[in-house]
Amino acid sequence: MKLLQFGAGNIGRSFIGKIFSDASWDVVFIDVNEKLVQLLNERKYYNVIIKQEGKSDEVLRIGPVRAIHSSNETVIAEELATANLVSTSVGKAALHAIIPILAQGLKKRYHYYPDRPLDIIIAENAPGAKNFFLEILSQTLGSEYPLTELVGLVESSIGKMVPLMKKEDLEVDQLQIFAESYETLILDRLGFRGPLPGTIGNWPESIQLVDDINAFVARKLYIHNLGHVAVAYLGFMADPSLIYIADAVRLPEVRNLAFSCMKESATALVVHYPKAYNNKQLNDHIEDLLERFANRALKDTIYRVGRDLYRKLDRDDRLVGAMRLCATHRLPFSNIIKVYHAALQFEAKDEAGCYYPPDSEFRQKVLCKGLNAVLQEVSHLNPEDPIDQIVMKNISLNS
Repeated sequence: MKLLQFGAGNIGRSFIGKIFSDASWDVVFIDVNEKLVQLLNERKYYNVIIKQEGKSDEVLRIGPVRAIHSSNETVIAEELATANLVSTSVGKAALHAIIPILAQGLKKRYHYYPDRPLDIIIAENAPGAKNFFLEILSQTLGSEYPLTELVGLVESSIGKMVPLMKKEDLEVDQLQIFAESYETLILDRLGFRGPLPGTIGNWPESIQLVDDINAFVARKLYIHNLGHVAVAYLGFMADPSLIYIADAVRLPEVRNLAFSCMKESATALVVHYPKAYNNKQLNDHIEDLLERFANRALKDTIYRVGRDLYRKLDRDDRLVGAMRLCATHRLPFSNIIKVYHAALQFEAKDEAGCYYPPDSEFRQKVLCKGLNAVLQEVSHLNPEDPIDQIVMKNISLNS
């Protein structure tokens, strides 16, 4: 069994590559980083360091693995033609670069094995990525290629937390990667065109198939991501000298307010997706997340979690998206509003004492014009939209 993994970064190596290698699959990484590809091919393994507070680091050797540089499209196409599964975790911005390469491989596979489907796990946590894949693949492969029959586009919900690697850690070993122990890979059962996980071969035991992947993508964004930035923004506001998420979530006022805003979102999610989960399940999920956020061994920073305000304050992202969901069902979201206002005061610096450049631009070009400018230019709320009106009114009233 062979997995072709596009992206040998945090999620690609610490999560997707690891669980399939552990299940004895041949794991082949595709990446743009020449040095990374070279090292993976020379060593044929890498280490995942599991960080858990109160325990010694667990060093997991992942291999054998191999890698191909993304420019070697002919070799990639040959590998894809005989792969059992493909996965991508390159980031939404890079998808446009890899989909044409995927298309080349699919054409070659169709030539060799015209009746053999191939499933592609979209491990991106990027809403709309499946439609993007469909659009580009359709254009590239043409109408004669039976896309919907031969290619399964399997959406996922990725909940694994991987902190930024520090320079000194990479100097010790450029291939090592730190991560938490969490390992559940949630996949869309309905996206598969080939055999379902568990029916043939050595499928990773950590795969969880669900029938409504949208519900779990929303859970990741509106509970996990929402709670994470809540701790970052509230923690910075409570004490700007704090560095780590684990220390921020230990402040009672931060933990309690983060819990409350996650609960507001969870209430709306249960109403919106009543068949996917219930209040108790989401409450347990929130408690588990808060415990995971408190893992000091991860050394996950407030800066990393909170940065990129243009994205995190956008209309369909964790804060505004959750508020719009609450407003749609006429449910309260006053605690999420508090986090939104805390985000407007967020000015954390990285380990070198530098601001995230786009956030500096946000403060200098938009925030200085006032709340209404942020609501319309960054959060892209429309004063003519009934749901957006509710959100804008409540954010303004509670400023």
